Amino acid sequence: MSEFTTKTPVTTTKAASSYGVIFAIIMIAEFVIAYVADIDATENAWVGIVNGLLNNLILPVVFISLAANYYKKAHGGYIKFGEVIKTGVTVAVIAAAIFALFNIGFNLAVPEAQAEMIEKMKAAQIKANPQMTSAQLKMAMSMAETFMKPYIAFPFTILFFAFLGLIYSLIIGAIVKKENPFGDVTPQDVNNIGAE
Repeated sequence: MSEFTTKTPVTTTKAASSYGVIFAIIMIAEFVIAYVADIDATENAWVGIVNGLLNNLILPVVFISLAANYYKKAHGGYIKFGEVIKTGVTVAVIAAAIFALFNIGFNLAVPEAQAEMIEKMKAAQIKANPQMTSAQLKMAMSMAETFMKPYIAFPFTILFFAFLGLIYSLIIGAIVKKENPFGDVTPQDVNNIGAE
């Protein structure tokens, strides 16, 4: 009789967690480097474009794909469409939550950074729309300040990344999904049963 080795199964959360953390660390590193090097996305449009492409397209797709493939490999080469979606959204939400918490902590520790950012945004608005009235400018800056408040920024960041995670997971899921013909039984389980 063969010995069965019980191994904790890899869940979608377990598959997603480490990739979500790595994704968050990269976003935090980008933020810190930009702040320390005084790289301003409002003055350098290419910085904003590169940062946007990285954080909103390239990194989510890469880490969702890696997490889905990790889960798939751990389950004998099979992954359901729904499991890809769960994994992908979890990657995005974990990354967003960590990054949002860091951002809140950073703004509390360095309050002048937020004031500097508002001033740079104000200058960029005036440069882009010189015909803007002072009332319009004041309203725009008031909205920007509102979105920077922790109780707005935290849930908004999570919802935004969860939405991105869902969209990319739908696409990735259509590519990587592979239904298990044995149901929830892995081919290894079938071989172990036959070996008894």
